[in-house]
Amino acid sequence: MTAHLKKAELHCHIEGATPPELALAQAEKYGLDTSAIIRDKTYVWEDFTSFVKCYDAIASLFRTQEDYALLAEAYLTELAEAGTIYSEIIVSPDHGNTIGLGAHAYLEGLAAGMEAARQKTGIESRMLITGIRHLGPESVIKTAEFAARREHALVTGFNLAGEERMHKVADFARAFDIVRDAGLGLTIHAGELSGAFSVRDALDHVRPSRISHGVRAIEDIDLVGRLADAGVVLEVCPGSNISLQVFPDFASHPLRALHEAGVRVTLNSDDPPFFHTSLAQEYDIASAVMGFSDDEINAMTRTAIEAAFVDEATRQRLLARI
Repeated sequence: MTAHLKKAELHCHIEGATPPELALAQAEKYGLDTSAIIRDKTYVWEDFTSFVKCYDAIASLFRTQEDYALLAEAYLTELAEAGTIYSEIIVSPDHGNTIGLGAHAYLEGLAAGMEAARQKTGIESRMLITGIRHLGPESVIKTAEFAARREHALVTGFNLAGEERMHKVADFARAFDIVRDAGLGLTIHAGELSGAFSVRDALDHVRPSRISHGVRAIEDIDLVGRLADAGVVLEVCPGSNISLQVFPDFASHPLRALHEAGVRVTLNSDDPPFFHTSLAQEYDIASAVMGFSDDEINAMTRTAIEAAFVDEATRQRLLARI
């Protein structure tokens, strides 16, 4: 359906992109039992809380720089084989510290895998440092300060992820000021588990160029107009939204309505194997289920490159490939 189209992705959590086969190999390497979280090569979870628990368990299977290089190379190679020319991966230095590897070594490992994939396939990629919302504002400020130091040239943006129903967006304004002053691109998870108000709060307190998800803005027609007028880009993840029951099915998903209202939208996979999807599948769904034409989908890909946190020379080079 869309195999002939070039693709780009702005929203994927790298640990959440772990292919189950790779997770099983890592578990065997470290002598760990994954029977509670992987069955029949499928990740097992029931709701957002158990999804986060399963995600954390999979993340714990990666412990060295080499492990992370392997993960990044595996995912980016898979993307490239599906025609993807650009990917931004959401990374968590907090996890690098938690496992005792250290944030810097964590980034170096991922960067090695990104470079290996680029050499092999030509895919361009960047990292977005993410603060974890449910760890609280002070933790996120520390992560922002780390991001602002730009420990690696491939770190070009900052995100806020985690449990969206904890804390107010305003609590994280200081963290975003820190990374804005450092020249990093800004995006924030909002309008997924929480309603339209969370998107409005993000616009008011963070002033990001992009919103991770943002789909529940559809609940407020004035807010939809504000997004369209401001040109804020939504990193839409339809498969994720259906898996987490943000919307009951693709027929009720607001991607088409947002697009028709003039909101700048892109296609993304979020945590693909957890949500039984892939970036290629998201493109296929947009085409076959949601009825977007090739021209409309190409326009979304162009939007992703236009909104990417890259230098202008790289952006123009990527746009020329679509």
